[in-house]
Amino acid sequence: MSTPRFLTLPPGVRRVDVATPLGTIAALAASPAAGGCELHSAVLVPGFTGSKEDFIQILQTLAQAGRRVYAIDLPGQYESPGGDDPDSYSCASLGRVVTDFIDAVDQGPVHLLGHSFGGLVTRETVLAGEIPLLSHTLMSSGPSGVKGPSRTDAEQLMAVLGGSPTRERMNQIWWAHFEEPQKASGLPEEIHVFLRERMLANHPLGLFRMAGEVTSAPDRTDELAAVDLPKLVLYGEDDATWPPEVQAAMAKRLDAHRVVIPGAAHSPAVEAPETTASALTKFWNAAETF
Repeated sequence: MSTPRFLTLPPGVRRVDVATPLGTIAALAASPAAGGCELHSAVLVPGFTGSKEDFIQILQTLAQAGRRVYAIDLPGQYESPGGDDPDSYSCASLGRVVTDFIDAVDQGPVHLLGHSFGGLVTRETVLAGEIPLLSHTLMSSGPSGVKGPSRTDAEQLMAVLGGSPTRERMNQIWWAHFEEPQKASGLPEEIHVFLRERMLANHPLGLFRMAGEVTSAPDRTDELAAVDLPKLVLYGEDDATWPPEVQAAMAKRLDAHRVVIPGAAHSPAVEAPETTASALTKFWNAAETF
């Protein structure tokens, strides 16, 4: 899971709730601390077990370029309520939620970014073609479901959650498997408590179904490549969730711009925030003249 280095909201960043036809979406909304918003807005979508806070280190820098930036919790994640319908947590359904969020904030065409599992979700938004977009960024994401150790981790989580996951079961799993390793990692207490609260706030059915989606998503790269939209594939040089060579091959198939972030792994927005924010701003600015 992505682990933010701090939780205090930077200047120009505020916590908001956005009403959509499919429910309330929790978000962090960033605007320039000084000056106006002369550029188009951006919407950032987190990965499996993630949240809007995964982007907290880049929001101020991105906004200072002159645009509004929204980072969201998907339904069932942290502070966005989730429902009890298993189908509402499919990539296609979550992609529809992203469409509704963009429509609700009413900022015109936006730049859309999906991190990890969020990339599988946002490509559904793009492929549905129901909302005007300026660009699509896949950050540390891949062409299909995860494989290797990441797949094993997701499958083990599904196994211990069981077929009818409950909050009580999630609480048991945290204290049995996550609490001590997190404490031993040396994280500041504030961050450790946040990670616990975020995990236990997830809707248990949502967590189970998203785990299934991130392991079984089909390869839709060719369909995405056919969409006439500027695309960026951005990842850390040490990413182990979708290996760099897999993401590089995907970028080639998409005819996308490709940026490899030095010194970063699966969470470039946390591990190399300034480099990541600079690359995104450069790409978004160029896309607005596309």
